[in-house]
Amino acid sequence: MNTLIQNLTLDDARKGLLEKKFSARELAESSLSVIKEKDSEIHAFLEVFEDVLLQADRADTAIAAGERGALLGIPLAIKDNILIDGRKASAASKILEGYTASYDATVIGKLKNEGGIFIGRTNMDEFGMGSSTENSAFGPTKNPFDTLRVPGGSSGGSAAAISMGATLAALGTDTGGSVRQPASLCGLVGLKPTYGALSRFGVIALGTSLDQVGLLTKTVADSEILFSILRSHDPLDSTSLPDSFFKKHSITERLSIGIPRDLLGEGIDKEVRRIFEAAVLKFKSLGFTVKEVSLPNARYALSIYYIVLPAEISANLARYDGMRFGVRERGENLLQDYLKTRGLGFGREPRRRIILGTYVLSHGYYDAYYNKATALRELLRKDYENAFREVDILITPTAPTSAFKIGEKTNDPLTMYLEDIFTTPVSLAGIPALSIPGGMTSSNPSLPVGIQLIAPNTREDLLFHVGKLFEKA
Repeated sequence: MNTLIQNLTLDDARKGLLEKKFSARELAESSLSVIKEKDSEIHAFLEVFEDVLLQADRADTAIAAGERGALLGIPLAIKDNILIDGRKASAASKILEGYTASYDATVIGKLKNEGGIFIGRTNMDEFGMGSSTENSAFGPTKNPFDTLRVPGGSSGGSAAAISMGATLAALGTDTGGSVRQPASLCGLVGLKPTYGALSRFGVIALGTSLDQVGLLTKTVADSEILFSILRSHDPLDSTSLPDSFFKKHSITERLSIGIPRDLLGEGIDKEVRRIFEAAVLKFKSLGFTVKEVSLPNARYALSIYYIVLPAEISANLARYDGMRFGVRERGENLLQDYLKTRGLGFGREPRRRIILGTYVLSHGYYDAYYNKATALRELLRKDYENAFREVDILITPTAPTSAFKIGEKTNDPLTMYLEDIFTTPVSLAGIPALSIPGGMTSSNPSLPVGIQLIAPNTREDLLFHVGKLFEKA
């Protein structure tokens, strides 16, 4: 097996290509070699593109001609809910099986402009609904650290693709933790940007007020490179933030870190707690001031999330009715067409959330549930504002457990939802967060555990700064 790609970071690969240490074709061949060797078991990819080597040859020609795109010749993996013109995009759902995108997502256009090579589309929980990538209509993805365990979700395919050594970076999407949690379970860096920082145009919608394109990389520096390429205002996305929101900030030498003890109660695995406490000591040794802060409404975050998100799912997935795109099941009349298409096209988890979302939006329950959830969401956002008046950054574990076994939680949705207990509050507040590798469990096999860094709106620069300090220590 060609192991060239497994020993590189994104930054290393850029330098190696420009210095002619290896070619884009050699890098692409290394990626394909790893996929051939490992992916039949891991199932990170739903499709490996046939023209990968052709893309690489074009990159080599461009490099020889003096072009210097920031990602020229770099292999990338893309989650199956981000549109690439002329490629299939199914969101890992039978209802979109065979759908071919007719345009590029804005983030894809930016990657193309910088010369990135698209290896393939990665597996995911159907439409992004899940924390394990077991809800894919095309079968689960396995964790490269232990193939009996999940890689996390919903961007588990993207995380597993990097973790098994097939690619240097990948795009995912993060609604309630779907980039950060798989980053934690697969030993990677995962960024959920400020809501509106990266364009959502061309991303198959799940929860409109929560969805963000997220980044999965091997290092914090690589995440910073990708973010700088992808972040800019997009007039095609009404939620896209103006460039003026992202000002250059001076970062003081002595920073303070807050620990929201409201979130650190029962239910955290003892190994996760041990690694988290070790991370706190590490930050202290680096000169950070550490203090406890209060997020009094964070305990309601999962309840808020599982009212707001299903409501948005109910609205966003109404378009998949067999009339406009995707599969169509024939019934005796139009109503039966709808019922059969949606009943057979959607998996169990999408059906569960659509029904729940329709319920909380229905007459008589909208005020009782949805309005109260949105009011509490605003209180949670203000909790974070208050906390950031006391400290520069917050830290929590990324997930309450390390990678759990495949099938362990599939029959208990509430237990599965608890995997997002540390990530959903951040998503509801719309602020940025970065999951970084915190350490390995002492179990057999040893499994990675992530630490989540949380910053105020538009302060990704602070996350990168602190993350790199932790990484180097």
